[in-house]
Amino acid sequence: MKIHVWMLALLSTGFAFSACGGPRVDEPPAPSPAVDSVVAAPAPSTNVGDSLADLLIRGGTIMDGTGSAGYTGDVVIRGDRIVAVGQSGGMQARDTIVATGLVVSPGWIDMLGHSEYPLLQDGRAISKITQGITSEITGEVTSVVPANGNTIRELGEYAPLVRWHDLNGYFAALEAARPAINLGTFVTVGSARRYAMGDANRAATPAELDTMRAHVDLAMRQGAMGLSSGLAYAPASFASAEEIAELARVSGRYGGGYASHIRSEGAGLVRAVEEAIAIGERGGTWVQVHHLKASGRSNWGRVRGAVQAIEAARARGVDVTADQYPYAASGTGLDAVLPAWTHEGGTDSLLARLRNPSTRARIRAELIAGGDASIGASAGGPGGVQIADVTVDSLERYQGLRLSEFARRRGQPVADAVMDLLLADRAGTAAIYFSMSEDDIEYVMRQPWVMVGIDAGSRSADPRLVGRPHPRAYGSFPRVLCHYVRERGVITMPEAIRRFTSLPAARVKLEGRGMIRTGMFADLTIFDPANVCDRATFEEPVQLSVGIRHVIVNGVPVLRDGSPTGLRGGRPLRRGGTARTR
Repeated sequence: MKIHVWMLALLSTGFAFSACGGPRVDEPPAPSPAVDSVVAAPAPSTNVGDSLADLLIRGGTIMDGTGSAGYTGDVVIRGDRIVAVGQSGGMQARDTIVATGLVVSPGWIDMLGHSEYPLLQDGRAISKITQGITSEITGEVTSVVPANGNTIRELGEYAPLVRWHDLNGYFAALEAARPAINLGTFVTVGSARRYAMGDANRAATPAELDTMRAHVDLAMRQGAMGLSSGLAYAPASFASAEEIAELARVSGRYGGGYASHIRSEGAGLVRAVEEAIAIGERGGTWVQVHHLKASGRSNWGRVRGAVQAIEAARARGVDVTADQYPYAASGTGLDAVLPAWTHEGGTDSLLARLRNPSTRARIRAELIAGGDASIGASAGGPGGVQIADVTVDSLERYQGLRLSEFARRRGQPVADAVMDLLLADRAGTAAIYFSMSEDDIEYVMRQPWVMVGIDAGSRSADPRLVGRPHPRAYGSFPRVLCHYVRERGVITMPEAIRRFTSLPAARVKLEGRGMIRTGMFADLTIFDPANVCDRATFEEPVQLSVGIRHVIVNGVPVLRDGSPTGLRGGRPLRRGGTARTR
């Protein structure tokens, strides 16, 4: 077997690798245009002596993650750290990447992913590294902890993976899986509530609240980023603001945050943002509003009121930020169209209701109270809702269909077709809702405190294995640079890089990440500013982005010349830094 010099360098530092290559996912680099502005390179930032470096990145345009203009220079890496930045002169290294015409950026941080279980099954993280992501923060609606029979029961195919009892145990499992990317997590209201009281639709008792507090406390002591809530989903949707604030106080004691998929993204958007801010204020935490948007044509423009509420809170000293994904369609379970009460008790209870004729009749009546158009109303009705992933093979022929076409093919009213599909797929069907406005996306993106969270876990590049997911899983970060920076000019490239790097790193206190500086961890994304772009579409979503040339994670090249190397450098991330569990 031919072993490249850069592989030998990694072997010499103790990194293992597998000989899995992967498809070519890029094109030869085209000549690079100006990247907003370029300034002179600084002098070398440190004296690294005469010893050989492991990796030298030479002659790229360094955008350091602060939002400053780029400059031409070199980055020197030894082990998992950057040891020099600037002009390296005659520095010698075991491996060299010539980055002329490319931008050298800190590794990109996904502020809202769902890779906590997928990485245990396939640590290559192909859909992440090919769009430049080196670190992910997860834990939105549910989290890996706390874990017991109540929480594991709702995990479906991932249930057999759970062999841990606390966050340390999960991180040990993650390390054993050798992921390509770094991963940190919040602890969620949904999982804490489900652990203590199942999916009951009632207030927690004092004893149950004590149980939840104890598990949030344990997760925070073991490095969770804070408390998160998915308030549009059961069982967190059953929790009051007062109950959530009690848990947020635990996070606040450790300097953690409160992140939320807020209770409403439609007519109640502003009130929902204000609720998140109030919970953070009461809990003494910073606040992160996940995927800030207005859903439903009648609600377009309400994001301005939401932004005003955030700015008012920031003006009085509340540390509030947000994230978004750059698409005018959302993605979640198809069961989200059902009335909230149907979710009480979890998946088995939901399916029992769909089987019961009298309960099914009640659900049907509520679904079509305003006519068939009220099914998926935020997306304009059934024609605006697309079936994405299914879990049962026999249903794959329906992937990619809008609900209106799906019902027509089955010869059923839409409400009955939806209920039958959820029954057949054990409520595991994912859907895409075309409900947002491009004007709103751009307005949110212009806010300097907004970062990127793709709201998708790592996925394979094989369409046969992943159905028809939301294209955000494959293209979010390159889409920002291609469509909103290069084509639309919504923000500048250095500012986009800041949103990808130092802003999220500071948000969740990832020490040593988010900037190109001497002593920082060597997480780097190197891309061609002329052709970086997303390829994934709603019709053909499993298409890898182009223009991402090299990705380095903790000094390990996980993507080289646009192709996955099979090497994996990822680690668990804890609030305040990175830590090994053994």
